[in-house]
Formats: sequence, structure tokens, C-alpha cells
Amino acid sequence: MYICALVIPVPADKEDLYRRWAERGAVIFKANGCLEITEAWEDFVPDGSVTDFRKAVAAKPGEKIVISWQVWPDKATLDAAEERMHSDGSLDFEGEIPFDPKRLILGCFREL
Repeated sequence: MYICALVIPVPADKEDLYRRWAERGAVIFKANGCLEITEAWEDFVPDGSVTDFRKAVAAKPGEKIVISWQVWPDKATLDAAEERMHSDGSLDFEGEIPFDPKRLILGCFREL
């Protein structure tokens, strides 16, 4: 199992737009081998004294934190899917992306 995880600051008033954007992405990722995708909207995200989710993504007032993770069979499947989706244009998106992609955190992890 291989996990791709994201932490994303999303303006609170764009929750519905984010949901539609994420649902579109889920269809594409699953068609390319992703086993499971979870999107989670902030419910309780406390401010930390040294670091926290908000500081990590430079969240602005009025933004909520979204965490998302994708479960892939293995790194090779994700790598092949990424290459395929970028080359065939699957990930091309016209319209408003509901967050600032420069501030999201992305990390991929192997199972312990």
C-alpha cells in the first residue's frame, strides 16, 4: 500500500466548489488505479504554540483546513498514473481551482 497525503487551505465559502473539484479528481484517480480517496473538512483544528496545520500551509483568516489521502496499491502504480494523467490531459482543469495550490502540502508514504 502507498499513501499520497495532502493538507490544503480552502476558503470556507468555497466548500461546495472544493467538493465538486475533489469529486472530479476522485473519478480520474480511481480510473487510473487509486484504490480509495478520503477528503476531510476541518472540524476541530486547534492553533498550536509552535506549529500546527494552519501555520504549515500559511492559512489565511476565513480558510479551513482540508486533509486528503489517496490509497494506491504501490508507488509504481501511482508514478505510472501520474505520468499517464499528465500526458493525456486528464488533470487539465479549466475554471477556478478552489484553493491556492502553492500553499498545499503533498507527501507520499510507504506503509510501515
